[in-house]
Amino acid sequence: MPFALTAGVIDRVRPAQYTLGYGLPTYVQVGPEQYRTYEHMWKTQPALRTVIEFVARNIAQLGLDVFERTSDTDRKKVREHPLSKLLNNPWPGSKWTKYRLINWTVQEYSIFNSAFWIKGKAPDGTNGVLPMPRRYIEPVGDNLFYPDFYRITGTKGTKDIAPDQVVHFFGYNPDDPREGWSPIETLRLILAEEYAATEYRAQMWRNGARISGYITRPEKAPRWSDTARNRFKTDWGAYSTAQQAGGTPILEDGMSWHEGGITPKDAQYIEARQLSREEVASAYHVDPSMIGLSKNATQSSLGELRQMLYADALGPLLEMLQQDIELQLLPDVDPGGAEKIYVEFNLRAKMQGSFEAQAAAISASVGGPWMTRNEGRALYNLSDLPEADELITPLNVVEGGLASPRDTAPDNPSNEESNGQPPGPKPLRSGS
Repeated sequence: MPFALTAGVIDRVRPAQYTLGYGLPTYVQVGPEQYRTYEHMWKTQPALRTVIEFVARNIAQLGLDVFERTSDTDRKKVREHPLSKLLNNPWPGSKWTKYRLINWTVQEYSIFNSAFWIKGKAPDGTNGVLPMPRRYIEPVGDNLFYPDFYRITGTKGTKDIAPDQVVHFFGYNPDDPREGWSPIETLRLILAEEYAATEYRAQMWRNGARISGYITRPEKAPRWSDTARNRFKTDWGAYSTAQQAGGTPILEDGMSWHEGGITPKDAQYIEARQLSREEVASAYHVDPSMIGLSKNATQSSLGELRQMLYADALGPLLEMLQQDIELQLLPDVDPGGAEKIYVEFNLRAKMQGSFEAQAAAISASVGGPWMTRNEGRALYNLSDLPEADELITPLNVVEGGLASPRDTAPDNPSNEESNGQPPGPKPLRSGS
């Protein structure tokens, strides 16, 4: 019974904060008795957010089209199909676009290795889908391979919905085939180290960016009175605050300053942060050069990296999204379309080379000019010209004849052979 939930029911399910699901870890330990949720790590860890947003934005930009197979070798894009309309306007009356839906889904999947859409009736009565954050929904049941139902937990209680009301994207989990295991758990130690380093650096700036150390007072220095000790302590405290940054401390009675602790340089803070970004990029199968970590990348190498990104890094994720949409959403909007309707991300725009390379490749493939003058003018938003809708074929490009006007093959070799004369100079064709 697809799309049975009404908009009112969905609106009444308010998210309950910090629902931990049904046993999967959704938080990272960053220190003694300190825990941060996966969402918090995404919000506060630049490396994590940079890589996840890079993946999600590049997938959402592709566009997801619906096609109909017309034969084994042909297909056509269908814009009026119910699935195409649903993807183009996921929840009529809202501001959810196809781009926002795909972008949200990929980011949610990247954080939890799991993402959910809820099927329902939009306020105008049409079919729609809305994203549901992982924290507020969980599969429930004793079956190892599929849930008996899904439970949404909110501040007003829980709502159990049938499995066919949910589109569930999930990856691999060695303990539970119904749910994916978050990559953030695998990155836990790296992210915890990065979190601690960031906190240390923030603390250093709060202390006026002073290096750690201690002060010694000579053994033979005169005895300090309580008033003198408190005065020095007050003066030193004023210096060690950010408000007095740039000031000069005054040491009394032959005191000496001794450096201590670990400086940011000694801790290799920059190198550690770069390592964190490289590890996160590796976990999401993204070459570090694509997120600006390589200073040796060239325009040529970036072109090759782009090909690798969409073919090897993002290709499996794109295939999973396509198959899940066809499996879990297509039967609801077109029960008889499983044999001929399918969805596909538009990779051509990302995989193609420069305009010059494309033009040369197409020209070589078709054997001649492939664009009319009016089509060329349209590329630059210029109006059509009369009698400019025909292809112009140069004199040195013909079909079924010589490819060049200076080709000197004989016009009628059979006549020359019949008179027994050796072939003489071959005349040039007209138009040379």
